[in-house]
Amino acid sequence: MTLLLGFPSAARPFDRPEDHAIASLTITILYDNNPFAVGLTAEWGFSALVETEGRVILFDTGGNGKTVLSHMEQLGKNPGAITVVVISHGHGDHTGGLGEILEANSRLKVFIPQSFSENFSEAIRSHGAEVIRVGEPINILPGIYSTGEMGETIPEQALILSTIQGLVVMTGCAHPGIVNMVARAKALLEREVYLVLGGFHLMSKSHRDIESIIEAFQRMGVQRVAPCHCTGDRARSLFEKSYRDGFIRAGVGRVIRIRDKESQGRPLLSGGG
Repeated sequence: MTLLLGFPSAARPFDRPEDHAIASLTITILYDNNPFAVGLTAEWGFSALVETEGRVILFDTGGNGKTVLSHMEQLGKNPGAITVVVISHGHGDHTGGLGEILEANSRLKVFIPQSFSENFSEAIRSHGAEVIRVGEPINILPGIYSTGEMGETIPEQALILSTIQGLVVMTGCAHPGIVNMVARAKALLEREVYLVLGGFHLMSKSHRDIESIIEAFQRMGVQRVAPCHCTGDRARSLFEKSYRDGFIRAGVGRVIRIRDKESQGRPLLSGGG
């Protein structure tokens, strides 16, 4: 069972979708240590804004909330429009901005791994926001899911977006293993994976290990990749070499739009570069 402490109506236990697929999706990377858009500051950590069908979700909050909010203002994004925050795992470069986000908008549901301390939950509630502690996979919103908490050493959840093009899997650092997290998303929803975006945690991996991971991605049918944050330059270069047109150079300010007819099966990219 999914663990929902105090907010039983905020999310549902995982229910494989039969007919809902998101037709329109925009992902904006608000915080990343890889530079991309001119005028935005690259800082260690990760945060991305997901806008789809009238819903706005913040995935991770970076290490500095002032930077996240500044980038939102520069990019024309309104923090008051956010209704859901999903925190991948407990490291400060993914949670550090949450306090400032809650000060800007406390009318939020915040989904955190169930292994987080109760003190962390109480700090969120002190702002007036709701806390949903995630153990098993759950439906967050129509077409939007959590893999559930994975791993033991550094528990983490990934965000799954079920789009008309296929699954979009977003990871903070992929501490439980990027292949494991993508495989779980694919198994849960029984759909092909269109895009994997976020930190892949491959900075310390050897050339051979990275190539094995790329081969696993290709066996799973992953069509496009946008590795950033803790993936590492060597891994990003190897993914680019293997994926070619399916590689998306990700960094702070990158915008990825997924559409149906407009994109003809490919993401529309913007944000400079």
